[in-house]
Amino acid sequence: MPKKDDDAKKPASEAALDQRWKLQVFYLCFYGFMTQIRPGESFITPYLLGADKNFTRTEVTNVITPVLTYSYMAVLVPIFLLTDYLRYKPVLVLQSLSHISIWLLLVLGTSVLAMQLMEFFYGITMAARIAYSSYIFSLVAPSRYQRMASYSRSAVLLGVFTSSVLGQLCVTLGGVSFLTLNYISLGFVSFGLILTLFLKWPRRSLFFNRPEGAGDEAAAAELDKMAGGDSGGGTGGWREAALCRMLRELGALARQPQLRLWSLWWVFNSAGYYLMLYYVHILWSEIYPTTDNSRVYNGGVDAASTLLGAGASFIAGYVKIRWTLWSELVIGVVTAFQAGLLLLMNTTRNIWLCYAAYVFFRGSYQFLVPIATFQIATSLSKELCALVFGVNTFFATVLKTIITIIVADKRVLGLSVHPQFYVYFGYFTLLAVVYLLAAVSVGIKHSCRKQPAELALAKEPCQLAAEVLVQDKSLETGVVQA
Repeated sequence: MPKKDDDAKKPASEAALDQRWKLQVFYLCFYGFMTQIRPGESFITPYLLGADKNFTRTEVTNVITPVLTYSYMAVLVPIFLLTDYLRYKPVLVLQSLSHISIWLLLVLGTSVLAMQLMEFFYGITMAARIAYSSYIFSLVAPSRYQRMASYSRSAVLLGVFTSSVLGQLCVTLGGVSFLTLNYISLGFVSFGLILTLFLKWPRRSLFFNRPEGAGDEAAAAELDKMAGGDSGGGTGGWREAALCRMLRELGALARQPQLRLWSLWWVFNSAGYYLMLYYVHILWSEIYPTTDNSRVYNGGVDAASTLLGAGASFIAGYVKIRWTLWSELVIGVVTAFQAGLLLLMNTTRNIWLCYAAYVFFRGSYQFLVPIATFQIATSLSKELCALVFGVNTFFATVLKTIITIIVADKRVLGLSVHPQFYVYFGYFTLLAVVYLLAAVSVGIKHSCRKQPAELALAKEPCQLAAEVLVQDKSLETGVVQA
């Protein structure tokens, strides 16, 4: 009888869990969508250069914008650690408060220092993105990770697309000023803070908070196994042992060719990608210096690039090739294509051609992102995967900061935007040459390994015939002796 009662109750409990999971999915996706609605974001650069703020192009290029890179570098590691230690939600609240600070400074600030502070808060919001992307893993069962990640990423991309389209429609069709658009953005980010307060606060995280309770026994066993200790160890002991061991394992992981290749791609190419992203709006304002706000199409271009990037990411999931053989060639070809697009952006005087080159540049980068993610994560636990991506992002940020200091900062070279894009073109050209030379090397090694194998296969029939002849002669000798 008790067994029958348990069986009767089981479907009801499973239905309740399934309903709770669906509610979590809906709220997280709604939150991810709404926090991306910032219609003034695409027009920050023309707003700073326009009559509202009237900063010079040199101030925006060499004094204000570099602070974004410096602040991101300064807060990346602390936020990465605090995200896990504080269990995600406080960092998401910090991100929302930083978004509000950005638009308050955009609306009320009038000095270069205020705009530098705005860029500092922008760096915090960028570093805090990891909180949302890793938050989902703390709320759902491992069997639902892939679906949850897919839903949340789709919601974010849809939010970015909607935000860009909304901003462009307000400016072009509605005749809304950039200042009014920033007030609208301030309202949306304030609503995002309210949504953040209603997020569930997880009880566990990947590194600093061990799972507790019967429902988390498997995860606890996995973490204890990684730590090399028994399940009865304390939280502090696990923290020290697991993190130290994972850091040591990173050295061993670096010897895996595919993991090393795609991690290097992540570091070098993402650094160049984001530098282009930070300064391309300044390039547009120089190619097409208009005082008519309704003819500034930054929002539409960002929407188109987001849509193409989402499509490219989707297509990348269906590409089936032998990556151990073709990775270097694919990366080299895509990087060479990006170098050509950078040269086109920098040399053309046609703003629409520059827009198109930007859209294809972002689409080609987004095509490789899911491939790199899969190649890196395929053989790692989620703890090591998070650590590898964190280390890759850190080194990419260091590289990006070094390039910014040398190229953009007024205290060093202080180049204007066109010479900067020539530097980025040379950077991607060098990367493409290295990748293509590596592809040639891999092809030669593969050919050398293939030839002995083919010779061995060619020799097998001859060897088999010789063995048959020897056996026949042995049999004949045996018959004669008999």
